[in-house]
Amino acid sequence: MPMTKYIVSVDLGGTNLKVGLFNQKIKLKDRLSLSTKSFARRQDLIRSISDSIGSVTRRNRLSNNNILGIGLGLPGPTDYQKGVVHFFPNIPGWKNVNLKKILARRLKKKLYFENDANLMALAEFKMGAAKGEKNVVALTLGTGVGAGIIIGGRLYRGESFAAGEIGHIPLNEKGPLCTCGGQACIERYIGNQEIINQAKQVFKRKLGLEELSQLARQGNPKAIKIWQRTGQRLGVTLSGVVNLLNPDCIVIGGGVSKAGKVLYDSVKQTIRKRAMPIQSKHVKILRSKLGTDAGIIGAAIVVKHRGVI
Repeated sequence: MPMTKYIVSVDLGGTNLKVGLFNQKIKLKDRLSLSTKSFARRQDLIRSISDSIGSVTRRNRLSNNNILGIGLGLPGPTDYQKGVVHFFPNIPGWKNVNLKKILARRLKKKLYFENDANLMALAEFKMGAAKGEKNVVALTLGTGVGAGIIIGGRLYRGESFAAGEIGHIPLNEKGPLCTCGGQACIERYIGNQEIINQAKQVFKRKLGLEELSQLARQGNPKAIKIWQRTGQRLGVTLSGVVNLLNPDCIVIGGGVSKAGKVLYDSVKQTIRKRAMPIQSKHVKILRSKLGTDAGIIGAAIVVKHRGVI
């Protein structure tokens, strides 16, 4: 009788580290989540990735022979073939790190690497909101702002495997410096920390994104204005993306997207107003169907297809 094989997937973000265990039909069997903010040193975070994978496999009583492969989603430009992290805009201490070489010694399994936003795009394209479409832009709004691009049913990575960094498109000629080394990047206006800072200035106290979203749903005009402004800024950037790529749909996910209708309506209205008529009429603006699981689902899909996406 053939041995049952499983897939381990990892989604590393600026806020959380998520690990999922899937069967080959991409059904989630187990999960683990940790905060990445407690890992100040790169070595500690790498050890945590390895330990978390080990924890999930041990508690499911799986041996190395039960694991088909391990997929890792990473929050920054990554050479998916060599497993080299160029840098992470929102996690310090990562520059030209050969993560594949480091983890291969610890895990001794086939490893697949991909940008986390690309994985979100793959997941939504294969199993989520964009299923059945051919040309898709999928955004993840969280600590950072990233995007994955599907063109003609295939993931577009770019010549240096660094396409999709929509968060680092400049919104203005001048503005705040960004962790990527740029200036006035859209991420510096609509990343979750920037929204929290705006809310603190307006409400004169610290409140999180969930409370800000709840206040907006309850009709608080100050909260509504913050989310509308966030949607307008995102909509301006996406108008350029729509004009350039003429996609079938844009899928929006990540923690910031949980703001809901007030954010989505603002994005849609801005795109209808600012993008060219032909492109804006065609494109659909969709909410992520897979939510925060999109990254680990995408990583599992990559492993299932042996990285040929």
